[in-house]
Amino acid sequence: MIITDPTLIDSVDIPSQRVLKLSGCATNGDDYDAYITSELKVDIPGLTSYGVSAAIVKKDHFGLSNFIGMPIHGLLGYEFFANLAVKVNFGDSTITVYRPKDTRLFAKGEKVPVTIENHKPYLMAKVHLPDGSVKESKLVVDLGAGHPLSLDNMADIREFSKKCIAANLGIGFNGPISGYISRIKEIEIGKYDIKNLISSFPEDASLRGMLNVKRDGNLGIGLLKRFVVVFDYPHNAIYLKPGSNFDAPFEHDMSGLEYYAAGDGFKRIIISRVEPGSAGDQIGLEKDDEILSINMKPIADMTLEQIDDLFKSQNDRSLLLEVYHDKKYDNVIITLKRRI
Repeated sequence: MIITDPTLIDSVDIPSQRVLKLSGCATNGDDYDAYITSELKVDIPGLTSYGVSAAIVKKDHFGLSNFIGMPIHGLLGYEFFANLAVKVNFGDSTITVYRPKDTRLFAKGEKVPVTIENHKPYLMAKVHLPDGSVKESKLVVDLGAGHPLSLDNMADIREFSKKCIAANLGIGFNGPISGYISRIKEIEIGKYDIKNLISSFPEDASLRGMLNVKRDGNLGIGLLKRFVVVFDYPHNAIYLKPGSNFDAPFEHDMSGLEYYAAGDGFKRIIISRVEPGSAGDQIGLEKDDEILSINMKPIADMTLEQIDDLFKSQNDRSLLLEVYHDKKYDNVIITLKRRI
């Protein structure tokens, strides 16, 4: 478990001030210093975990709260999943834990074998690439990744994909991860064939050497949320059952805007980057502009997920934005354009 909120340092026992270096995959980043806590007791409604190891960062480099739009204090890790069966239902935003011997849980789910390596689950999937090739791929299953799929071992996505866009792909331990976004034809996981999905392609090939376990990519929540997922680490399996949005098309942002939540309660939306040539660029939006409302609904009344959904909702859809730009308030109309 990693505690990302340094204000909690005074709330936990740090017996020897032992410092740990945390590192991960990102571009131009440095290791993070974190204290090792004493073994913790973690209470979740209906469940108490004892002897949980944790690290607490000395400085919040992640900024997870800004990117999620709500207060985030840390990350649950391997120890939470290791001795339990954990069902994640994205439809009603619940996690349910069971003893692994209760196999009734899994009766209607497709069993997909996984290996647990370096405390992370990996599965094998067949990935149908844009150039027509099919690659048997080892993917880490990552609930903390927002994308549907990320593929690491590509020579140059621009060589075989007819259309891709440059983007910041997310935040790793060491900062922003840059690369490209495109579509792949299909991925086969167990009996499920998922077609025309969006995939990220990290740009910096040197990062592959930093991985403790050789892999081909990362399976994220953008795909997993189409299922009800049961993680059964003790029996080296996950179980997948299609959710209500299983057949929904995969869409990416159509505004060209990257943004984060700021201010009290994370109720302000600040633009951090505008993709050149995108819909946002064409109407003159710039880095550090603030979006105040969308279709006359105040940003303060919306979640970051609702804003994301609006900006990926429909090609050629027009949205009325109230923005604070160039030290003045303005109303502009952005016409969304599908970019991939």
